[in-house]
Amino acid sequence: MQPQRPDLIHHTRAERTRLVDMLGGLEAEQWDADSLCDGWRVREVVAHMTMPFRLSAPRLLTGIVRARLNFARFADRDARKVASECSDTDSLSLLRANIDNPWTPPGAGEAGALSHDVIHGLDITIPLGLPGPPVSRVALVLASTGPRNLAYFGVDLEGTRLVATDADVSIGDGVEHHLSAVEMLLVVTARRDLTDVASTTAPHAGPR
Repeated sequence: MQPQRPDLIHHTRAERTRLVDMLGGLEAEQWDADSLCDGWRVREVVAHMTMPFRLSAPRLLTGIVRARLNFARFADRDARKVASECSDTDSLSLLRANIDNPWTPPGAGEAGALSHDVIHGLDITIPLGLPGPPVSRVALVLASTGPRNLAYFGVDLEGTRLVATDADVSIGDGVEHHLSAVEMLLVVTARRDLTDVASTTAPHAGPR
């Protein structure tokens, strides 16, 4: 069992607090705005972020099995269902009640919990033009990004090295591309294509 990372736990709680405070100030039309997740509005992203606090392990496993072992398909169904059945206020209240929840994704630990909140927070804040997380927090997520994460998002960085211009972090090996930490995270999570980093961020293909 790996030792706890107090720094990751602290940043996860801080990011959840930041997002809850930000979401509490949204207007109705902002909840209805498109996110970076193709087909999801802000309210579907928030519904997805509440999933770890709503579903027990057996219910989650049952849902994935019913989705023919496709987690993305299950997550999409779940987010749409919850967004249609629960009010935005209820989803926000659930997030607020779980700021200190110790949940971690299976096999991903505390770094995975922080990544989950930071990445989906960007899915919301970038389209709405709202402030994102501190660069130091994004850098922590990037520092935990490895081949398994890239494969999950279907990103191939063979022969490529991404170097942050505003943090001491890099990913990959090969021809260097210098990006901001946020741009790097968008690239490695398939929210943005490396060849299009200078253009407007486009929705990524699927709820991950």
